[in-house]
Formats: sequence, structure tokens, C-alpha cells
Amino acid sequence: MDAIDAARTVVEEHHPAARAAFLGGSVVTGRRTAMSDLDIVVLLHEAPAPYRASFRHGDWPVELFVHTEATWHAYVEREVRKRRSPLLWMCADGLLLFDTDGVGARITAEARKLTVAGPPTVSAEEIDDRRYAITDLLDDLSGSTDQGERLFIATELARRTGELVLAMGGSWNGGGKWLARRLETAAPGLGMRLHHAVREALEGQDEPLIGVVDEVLGQAGGRLWDGYQRGGRTP
Repeated sequence: MDAIDAARTVVEEHHPAARAAFLGGSVVTGRRTAMSDLDIVVLLHEAPAPYRASFRHGDWPVELFVHTEATWHAYVEREVRKRRSPLLWMCADGLLLFDTDGVGARITAEARKLTVAGPPTVSAEEIDDRRYAITDLLDDLSGSTDQGERLFIATELARRTGELVLAMGGSWNGGGKWLARRLETAAPGLGMRLHHAVREALEGQDEPLIGVVDEVLGQAGGRLWDGYQRGGRTP
């Protein structure tokens, strides 16, 4: 069974009275792999939404995201504030499987409007927080001789550096493969430079990774440690 037919069958079996449903994720793009799952957003009138569930349907792994129209907006609003919203993108770029009463069309229009508008502007304070965290990791990398520690320091440096680039550029953030994809769009080639630099750091050569990270930090104002201060929160 192909992806679209399988997704429709899943919705019919689990929520036959659904108002609309979307099939999103890699499976509807040219980046589909043998491990791609069915990311399905389902819109109901009421309970049991909202919930999410993971299960298998035949040979397909399925991720089901079930919402009402109201909870969809609430979840998206919360995710957009973090500049990373998988739910938003599944409906903006996904395939509308069916739409019984127009809610699917409304959600599609809203999702595409929000993705085009872009994420909220990053504050100068947040940029400084990111600079501080990356500077601290650079010091950890330079001082570390433990291979296990270096693995996690180097990969964390790559992740945080990619996220800083996206934040400075006003781009949507992403996790895992979506971070790599967003970064390739925002800064072509940087992901591969980080990839090669991390490999060299794991072989004991820190300079390439430090160089790439410092290049990015320079665009944000450079390293930040001495004099950095943040107030605590009252419990």
C-alpha cells in the first residue's frame, strides 16, 4: 500500500468521523527514505483530541497528531514562540488527505501564512545567551582530553552553532535532520563544514571546529564569557 492510501486507511480506522487530515513529513517529499514514517495530522470536532500516538500500520510506522481546530491553534502558537513548529509545517507543506467542512482549507491557509511570515525576532539577550553557551563549550573542548567528553562537546557545539546561525538569520529552527535542512537553506555548505570539523575534533584536531564556530560567533559579536550576567528567577 502506498503512503497516501495507507494514511487514509489509518484515519478511517482510528477516526472515521474526522473533519480533515494531513499527511506531512519526509514521506511526501523527495527526501523519503526506507525508514520514513507516516506523519498524520487529524482534526476532530472534540475529544479525545488533543493527543499523539505512535504505532505501526502494516509495514508503515505511524505518528498520529490529533487535534481540534482550537487545540491546533493553541499548540502552533506555543511552538511558533519557540521558532520551531513541526505541527505547523506538516500542515503548510503536507498533503490534505480530505476536508469535510472546510477546516482543512482554513488550517492550510493559516499554516502557510505563518511559515511565510517567519518566526518571531530573536532578542539581543537570547543571542548573548547563545554566545555564552558556545564560548563555554569552546573552552571545554580546548581543555578536554577524554574522548567520550569530546564526542558530546563537539556535537553540541555543532548543534548550537547551527541554531545560532538560524536565530541570527531569522530562520525557523529544527531538530535532528530538520536542523540540517534548515541550515543548508540558510547557510549553504556550513553543515558539511561543521560535519568535517567535528570529525577532526574527534581525532584530536580542534582547530578546524574552533575556526568554524568562531567564524559564526564573529557574526554575532564574538565570544562572550567575561562579564556575562543574568538575574535569577524568584521561585
